[in-house]
Parts: sequence; C-alpha cells; structure tokens
Amino acid sequence: MNIMILVFIGGAIGAISRELLMVSVPTMNDHFPLDIFIANIIASLLLGIVAGLLMRKKIGQGMNAFFATGVMGGLSTFSSFVYGAVEIMKYPGAFLVAVSYLILSVVIGFAAIYIGYSVSNKQYS
Repeated sequence: MNIMILVFIGGAIGAISRELLMVSVPTMNDHFPLDIFIANIIASLLLGIVAGLLMRKKIGQGMNAFFATGVMGGLSTFSSFVYGAVEIMKYPGAFLVAVSYLILSVVIGFAAIYIGYSVSNKQYS
C-alpha cells in the first residue's frame, strides 16, 4: 500500500510539473508541440538517471516507484505524444513536421534515457 501512495504523490507532482511546463513553453510557428516534446525528453533523461541509481542500489523500490512510475509517468505521457502528432497533421503541409516530431521524440528520448542511465550508473572509485 505504501508503494501505491508513493506512486500517487509522484504522479501528482509529475502531472503538475507537466502542466506548468505546457503553459510556459512558447508555441512554435510550425505547430511543433515543443511543450510535449520537452516534457517527454526531460522525463526520459530523469527516468534514465533513476534507473541507473536503482541498478547501483542507491535508491530502493519505493523511491523508484515514486520517481519512475509516479513523477516520470505524470510528467510524460504517450497519449500526449501521439496527440501532438495528430494535432500537427490538421495543418496543411505539416505532415513532415509531424513525422519529424515523432522521429525526434523517439530518437532523442532514447538518447536521453541512455545518457541519464550512463551518468547515474557510472561506478566511481
């Protein structure tokens, strides 16, 4: 039950953080959903860091549930990711922007997780 409470609190923090980010990031002229993109990349980087810390046993399952499932789950969301692409396609000639958004999100998100994991999982002597 304690894990559920940690996920609940972390999810609230992540969702509030996402909303604050959404209202503070400017809208792009080409309709690229920069707010969703930034939220997902930040969450990917932080998730990589949390995963590395868990692997090194620097945090326990409770903190992993709080951060990885709760905060990062609330901050990033697949439905917003896909919705951003659908919204872009409503504009004439924006197909390439939508495809670019999808590809950049996946590639940079992967790189962000890898970097975060590598940095936090580095063994220091």
